[in-house]
Amino acid sequence: MPHRRSLLAGATGLLAAPALAQGDAARTLRMVPQADVTVLDPLATTSYAVRNHAHLCWDTLYGLDAAFSPQPQLAEGHVVADDGRRWTFTLRQGPTFHDGVPVRAADAVASIRRWMTRDTHGQTLAARIEEIRALDDRRFELRLKRPFGVMLDALGKSSSYPCFIMPERFAALPATTLLTEIVGSGPYRFVAEERRAGAQVVYRRYDGYVPSPVGTAGVTAGPKIAGFERLEWRIIPDAATAAAALQAGEIDWWERITPDLRPLLARRREVVIDRIETLGTVAMLRPNHLHPPFDDPAVRRAVLPALAQADFMAALFGDDRDRWRDGVGCFPPGSVLASDEGLEALTSPRDLGRARAALAATGRAGAKVVMLHPADQQTNSALTMVADDLLKKIGFAPEDATSDWGTMLQRRARKDPPAQGGWNAVVVLFGAEDLLNPGGHPLLRANGGDAWFGWPSSPALEALRDTWLEEPDAAAQQRTGRQIQAQFFADLPYWPLGIYQVDSAYRRGLRVERRGLALPLNVRRDA
Repeated sequence: MPHRRSLLAGATGLLAAPALAQGDAARTLRMVPQADVTVLDPLATTSYAVRNHAHLCWDTLYGLDAAFSPQPQLAEGHVVADDGRRWTFTLRQGPTFHDGVPVRAADAVASIRRWMTRDTHGQTLAARIEEIRALDDRRFELRLKRPFGVMLDALGKSSSYPCFIMPERFAALPATTLLTEIVGSGPYRFVAEERRAGAQVVYRRYDGYVPSPVGTAGVTAGPKIAGFERLEWRIIPDAATAAAALQAGEIDWWERITPDLRPLLARRREVVIDRIETLGTVAMLRPNHLHPPFDDPAVRRAVLPALAQADFMAALFGDDRDRWRDGVGCFPPGSVLASDEGLEALTSPRDLGRARAALAATGRAGAKVVMLHPADQQTNSALTMVADDLLKKIGFAPEDATSDWGTMLQRRARKDPPAQGGWNAVVVLFGAEDLLNPGGHPLLRANGGDAWFGWPSSPALEALRDTWLEEPDAAAQQRTGRQIQAQFFADLPYWPLGIYQVDSAYRRGLRVERRGLALPLNVRRDA
């Protein structure tokens, strides 16, 4: 480590591109995202790099304000009638797609239909829809069999398959057919001819974008301003190289700095350390429920007595508990539904012998576990190595499937047995804002083949989710939330590993106003 830091302190010129000239700097923002944009279609993956890319290119009907409450975005407003069973939405005048064609109600209807096949909220909405149709160019209607009280939360969600509005000709494609062309509705245009996989993603400001006139900028609500003519995402997997480029002024912004380099960057006067993702990131270990050994809930439960969340968090941040916490159940600590129900499974004294005995009793001791391991993602890689060590001590035989991030995402989507290119377990990181309630929590869905990667099946969890969606008030939702967490620890769709805070770093003089997501919108540079 000392050698690494001494190298960084004086490193310059580590990128192929030269530092920006003063005139170019006023027009171009260069940023290192958390990962490469491996696919263009935001319904193909829950990768946050793809999500952020999509928020630049497309807009949504509703967006989230600073309090994570939905506000009109492409929508002008809505009317609810028939005791919540009929929703009529009106689009605002002015927004166009990047080909200059106005955004129409037919585009919104087709986009919602495509989105519903992927998203957890959307799948629930689809089961309740009686009819969805465009009334004219600006108005469309959803008629429901029964009320869906979280409609605006669903249409305005910022992560895990947001409902981006696309031209009807693209939205009419099945969600299983990947988009290969982007005609967006957002503030930046994707520049396909300058895309270099593993190296660069380029965007240009869409001058025809009409920002929302409603409210102040929030997470994804309010005016979305493209503050630069050109936005370059530089893909730099090596943290040392990214840190050196930031210090040298060859990049403006590093979205997620690594914990080991934070102290070094914090000492540099030209660098600002900022906590933009305010709710924290939850780490989870997701087993594949389709194949042995984790198709058996008793095998999944056998891991619990030995799982110490503090071991995983300390692997990232050491003893700095200002950066992380353990004692995390299926809802983020401090959120409305967080409780102590069943938490003794994680907070009682850890007992490796009890875990070994529990695994032996299932007859699966010695079972091979293929772990997906994206070695170019430092956080995922570190947590994977801790998971390997834990599983080995319990009595499994972990085997890493080491690859880059893009290859891991492709393999994660495969339902084949591990010996035929599938997998057994993978570390998963989600922003806490995605996990606040069972309606949108991707890893709490347990609807088999339609569930998030890992595909758990639990009729009991699904029934409790439906109950939560129907509860009349917050107190009733909290009671059902406790029942969900109790059932969670019985079924274990995943193992929670803790929650931690992520910091961003950018050059002094850059004004980054948004909070909640590290989106390069409403960003400007001091004159």
